Amino acid sequence: MATAGARAPVGAGHAAVGANRPASGGRNGIVTSRAIFPTSSHDHESCRAAILADAERLCRRRRVRLTDRRRRVLAAVAESHAAIGAYDILERLAEAGKRPAPITVYRALDFLIEQGLVHRLASLNAYVACARAGPGHGAQFLICRRCGAIGEMTDAAVARAIGRAAGTQGFRVSAPLVEVAGLCRHCHDRA
Repeated sequence: MATAGARAPVGAGHAAVGANRPASGGRNGIVTSRAIFPTSSHDHESCRAAILADAERLCRRRRVRLTDRRRRVLAAVAESHAAIGAYDILERLAEAGKRPAPITVYRALDFLIEQGLVHRLASLNAYVACARAGPGHGAQFLICRRCGAIGEMTDAAVARAIGRAAGTQGFRVSAPLVEVAGLCRHCHDRA
């Protein structure tokens, strides 16, 4: 599997593709962006700008502060089509000026996760911008082992199945997150 610091090339795929854009309804409750893993013609700068604009709107609506530091951390996470580790975020922020203390980046990440703007992928110990900004929703992440691309989708049937299975154990699920490793279409087609 790709390391947290590995960054996939632009066009390889991104969890935040079409962030807060109308989702295709899909079958059986599957909600995805129009393309989880975009083609090489994907305009990532527009995608990144949409993520930041959506974050601004969401924070304004909730009356929470998207400070400059939080915005820069989100921009670093949304910079590529792969997950990024906290220390890689530190390095990106240091390129633009003084290196911030690690605790400030972790606090910003905590805020962004709480607001539903970023997800932490436990298997990679890394972060990815959310395709459906907003707190408390479940998602399934498709993680390409070859290029490191991350695709985010939400399948209501998967979330219900997790909730039912957990319920039989007396466990109440708040946000079912599933990480699935494999090969994206681009890498699979090249194999």
